[in-house]
Amino acid sequence: MNRLVTLFVAGFIALMLLSSTVFVVDQRRFAIVFALGQVRDVITQPGLHFKLPPPFQNVVYLDKRILTLDTPDADRFITAEKKNILVDAFMKWRITDPRLYYVSFSGDETRARDRLSQIIKAALNDEITKRTVREVISGERGAVMNAVKEKVVAEAKEIGVGVVDVRLKRVDYIEQINNSVYERMKAERVRVANELRSTGAAESEQIRADADRQRTVIIAEAFREAEKIKGDGDAKASVIYADAFGKNPEFAKFYRSLEAYRATFKNRGDVMVVDPNSEFFKYFKQPGSK
Repeated sequence: MNRLVTLFVAGFIALMLLSSTVFVVDQRRFAIVFALGQVRDVITQPGLHFKLPPPFQNVVYLDKRILTLDTPDADRFITAEKKNILVDAFMKWRITDPRLYYVSFSGDETRARDRLSQIIKAALNDEITKRTVREVISGERGAVMNAVKEKVVAEAKEIGVGVVDVRLKRVDYIEQINNSVYERMKAERVRVANELRSTGAAESEQIRADADRQRTVIIAEAFREAEKIKGDGDAKASVIYADAFGKNPEFAKFYRSLEAYRATFKNRGDVMVVDPNSEFFKYFKQPGSK
């Protein structure tokens, strides 16, 4: 019985020792094997591996996937115009040199994120201080990202990190500049509206003036044509009258006198002070004379 217990205990101890010498590396991780506190080996391939039992050797795992560094709040930077802007950026990164990464941060991902945040902020500050607000926001945004990425890649390589990409999510003015930009945009729109109104008013006056000119010309031409036609009619009438009256001058005088009487005694209230023996009443006294 004692021998059985002894065998069971020995087997259990042997199993524990064997399990402590075997470890599995996942495809999403790196494994660093330490021997008495010193890095002995870095395993990058997944699979089953062996080591000495603790405390002779132990294993530390590091994530080999692409990670994201994204700050919750935008950072403030000063442009070449001494204006403050808010920049929100993110970075995709991964561990490329597990040994150097562990030496730099002792495997602490939080410390690595803090260091990478400082690197990207310094790179952004270097590039933004060289440019104006307009260049950062729209004009040279691609150039800013490329320059920042180049600097971040170079510095991150020194700590065992590979930078996959760096992007600017948002570049915006601070609240005070937003208000001034809004007022400037509003003033510009008001100026454009006033300019359009003044241009419209000028064109309206020009159209009206042109219409009035055309109206005056048309009326003048119509009046001229009417006077011409009237003159031609009067000329023809005069010719006809002259021809008709020339055949009988006495009748012509009699007809003219009748027209004069009709025009003179048109209203009942008309009063004339004339000598009854005057030539005007000739045909009243001798209506039948030749």
